[in-house]
Amino acid sequence: MKFKYFYALFLIVGFITPSKAQNEKAEADFKSVMEKYQAVGASVAVVKNGQIIYTHSFGLKDLDKKIPLTDQDIFRIASISKSFSATSIMQLLEAGKISLNDDLGDLVGFKIRNPKFPDQKITLKMALSHTSSLNDSQGYLNFDVINPDKNSDWAKCYNDYSPGSKFDYCNLNFNLIGAIIEKKSGERFDYYVKNHIIKPLGLYAGYYIDSLDSTRFVNLYEYHPDTKTYTPSPGAYAPRRAEIASYVMGYTTPIFSPTGGMKISATDLAKYMMMHMNYGTSNGVKIITKKSAKMMQTALTDDEGYGLAIRTADQLIPGIKLKGHTGSAYGLYSTMFFNPKEKFGFVIITNGINATYTDGFPDFSRAAINSLYQSFFK
Repeated sequence: MKFKYFYALFLIVGFITPSKAQNEKAEADFKSVMEKYQAVGASVAVVKNGQIIYTHSFGLKDLDKKIPLTDQDIFRIASISKSFSATSIMQLLEAGKISLNDDLGDLVGFKIRNPKFPDQKITLKMALSHTSSLNDSQGYLNFDVINPDKNSDWAKCYNDYSPGSKFDYCNLNFNLIGAIIEKKSGERFDYYVKNHIIKPLGLYAGYYIDSLDSTRFVNLYEYHPDTKTYTPSPGAYAPRRAEIASYVMGYTTPIFSPTGGMKISATDLAKYMMMHMNYGTSNGVKIITKKSAKMMQTALTDDEGYGLAIRTADQLIPGIKLKGHTGSAYGLYSTMFFNPKEKFGFVIITNGINATYTDGFPDFSRAAINSLYQSFFK
């Protein structure tokens, strides 16, 4: 009986755990991708059959000091952060505190109307799906740019088409969404995400710089193709203590950047990704309902395949449909994509590359995800 038990256990562990040779080949292949795009460093995590089967960090955390990157190090992940904000909104929706059809201006507390279409309501759902007709032409780091009482050029924040008719990626949408989370929950944005997503999932992560161990921050580097050199981007981890000291709930929310300010490791981001892969639940912890998770993953725009901060990518891996998001800022490029039916996925975060793009995706990210797919799924 014991023999059968251990044999069965061996089969299970052997099935989900890559061999040493497989890992070595994967690392050699991935290093070739890094060399091609002159990557400073990269952390990766691979999920198979609903479990993390592989994590590894390549290259450097600090170029000047030649400090190696490790799996425990954390990055500012840029726009993948938007999915944390959208997940928070779905929780408030489930609690009956909000509706996706609510008027964005009513939720924020000042008028949000496209002046070319003054009678058309801009809804929360439009903001979540980047179909609000808002743009970032005036900036998105504070709400004065779109507040008619604060900026005489507020009308420039709107595109020429009607709300809900077209997609235009806009960071301002999600900083406004962060303010709505504060107004409807009564919690400061960073605390809300920590209390309702990060802590329940057992992650080490956050938006508030001073709540995290700064020795774990990965230096981010901008590449300059003209000189073929990198320069550091310390602004990625600016503490902004003075602004936080005079914080105004529901208005100065962009200080924490709900649109791009999450700091997390690749491994913990993979654990978060698995919650979405499992339609809202991970390790018995329900963050959102299956209905809400599926709503986030349902494409609302044909060309971009964008849902509610989760997009569909049909061409990232040929013949494979994936759900997820990317991020880029300060020289960082982050990738989080998964297949909810087959229960596999990838997280890839680099702190600096010589970036080129094809069909809206960084070529490094496409090559990296295909390298990992070939190593662990073919």
